[in-house]
Amino acid sequence: MDPGVVDLSRLQFALTALYHFLFVPLTLGLSFLLVIMESIYVMTGRPIWRTITQFWGVIFGINFVLGVATGLTMEFQFGTNWSYFSHYVGDIFGAPLAIEGLMAFFLEATFVGLMFFGWERLSKLGHLFATFMVALGTNLSALWILIANGWMQNPVGAVFNPETMRMEVNDFAAVLFNPIAQAKFVHTVSAGYVIASVLVLGISALYLLRGQWVGFARRSMTVAAAFGLASSLSVVVLGDESGYALTDNQKMKLAAIEAAWHTEAAPAGLTLFGLPNSTTRETEYAVNIPWVLGVIATRSLDKEVTGMSELVLLAQERIESGREAFGAVEALKANPNDPAAREAFARHGRDLGYGLLLTRYVADPRNATPEQIQRAAWDTVPNVPLMFWSFRIMASIGFAMIALFSTAFLLCSLRKFDQRWFLRLAVIAIPLPWIATELGWVIAEMGRQPWAIEGVLPTFLGASSLSRTELWLTLAGFTLVYGVLAVIEVGLIVRTVKKGPFAGHEDPNPAPGALPATPAMVG
Repeated sequence: MDPGVVDLSRLQFALTALYHFLFVPLTLGLSFLLVIMESIYVMTGRPIWRTITQFWGVIFGINFVLGVATGLTMEFQFGTNWSYFSHYVGDIFGAPLAIEGLMAFFLEATFVGLMFFGWERLSKLGHLFATFMVALGTNLSALWILIANGWMQNPVGAVFNPETMRMEVNDFAAVLFNPIAQAKFVHTVSAGYVIASVLVLGISALYLLRGQWVGFARRSMTVAAAFGLASSLSVVVLGDESGYALTDNQKMKLAAIEAAWHTEAAPAGLTLFGLPNSTTRETEYAVNIPWVLGVIATRSLDKEVTGMSELVLLAQERIESGREAFGAVEALKANPNDPAAREAFARHGRDLGYGLLLTRYVADPRNATPEQIQRAAWDTVPNVPLMFWSFRIMASIGFAMIALFSTAFLLCSLRKFDQRWFLRLAVIAIPLPWIATELGWVIAEMGRQPWAIEGVLPTFLGASSLSRTELWLTLAGFTLVYGVLAVIEVGLIVRTVKKGPFAGHEDPNPAPGALPATPAMVG
């Protein structure tokens, strides 16, 4: 496989995935914010809460449509750009995606129309139920997609079948209850709730700065502050749980995040700052906090966090075992009933993926030299500086969100909505959680390299047989189409925000002494 084709295929999927993920978390978060706002309307019967729900529902709708449009192209890429990946693991990977379409997407599609057009046709409780079902479908969609992605990170419940030369499910329950998938789901969903809360908080703050729709803005800000505080705290707590899951399942990713080149005596210290050097394989100017990493990663004071150098030595051992597995597979191709080959595969089959790493350097892994084995072992180390800094920026934003929402919750509780310094800060903070979530996906996916499926299928073997020209053309096409969609998305949201919640039937800036057009304007 041409390395350029693999890199372009990865770049194309990365760009479409990162672009798609601009919409997904906002959809996740706004869906349940709408449920909260409409629940208040149902309980109080106050018209302003219906207006609040409808306004944020418009922004949800714009974002929902763009999320669906960009998500469909990603699934097609598994067939167009990653055909061998789809062939090799399609029995396992395809199942959660199919269930997502049948269960979650159909659920959303069934109730989203009722949510938008059923205000006058359904009872209050009936419409609230429709809104809740949309929120449930949106979050179930994320669950099944993250089950599929979690399996790529931790491929449990499946085995390689030497007769079909493919991975096959042997325990679907293990796939569903994969600890990596569970940790990723709760962490990702919580991050989506933070994004939606920041957007509602920031737009509400903008209205307050301008003195527009004050009653609407104060109520929206109060809901966003409470929901955002709970969500930002859960992001940090659940992110810690995700890190703990890496200790058992993705030790190399954890070591790269912490730039832990060598194993330290337990408990390991946390590198707060440093400059990882991939050439010397050392972290220069490191500032360490003793014990912290060991406590976070192992929940103990006596367990080690294995360094990258030691993990590379373990990879070399697995590569040697993988060569034996490769030889057994080749023998089984010639004679499926060869008892010696079956016995050899039973002993070494779990390391077949490591043996396949050698195909980057030699056609037959059994002919690899010691130098090639060592190079393949070091290939299991991801881009350490990228992982190190991405994690620290993401974590810093996470703690900043806790501070932001704690302040917002305090000010809303005290009914001090006129603190202009905070209102400006809330507007400026709008893009920060998006940056954090995009970096989170970079960490998750780049940290798994060189694997398409951790320990099972190297990324360079999963790509389709395409030409560089075809990939450049489709990459340019995606960039153009997605760029246009981005302009449309931002334009529609900006236009909606400018019109405001009472556009078309109420003056946002009534003349002094004028009566409000509806009771909804009463602050």
